[in-house]
Amino acid sequence: MKLRRGPMAVGRLTAALAPELGISRPAVSQHLRVLKEAGLVRDEAVGTRRYYRIDRDGLEAMREYLNNFWDEALEAFQAKVEEE
Repeated sequence: MKLRRGPMAVGRLTAALAPELGISRPAVSQHLRVLKEAGLVRDEAVGTRRYYRIDRDGLEAMREYLNNFWDEALEAFQAKVEEE
């Protein structure tokens, strides 16, 4: 993700993503809105621009959820294998 390098405005983020993904500015804004609602990015108004950055707390919560998910899945798999 481009935001790992630091905060970026929507225009700059679109310019970075458009050549790779062919994504429009409205689509980038829409994705950022979803990520913000999910608690994975934060934004800050600076003048007329909004700068987006990764929300480390949200990312950590997602990482913890996924780790628990995989731990449970692997435990269930192990129990099934040992059952047979």
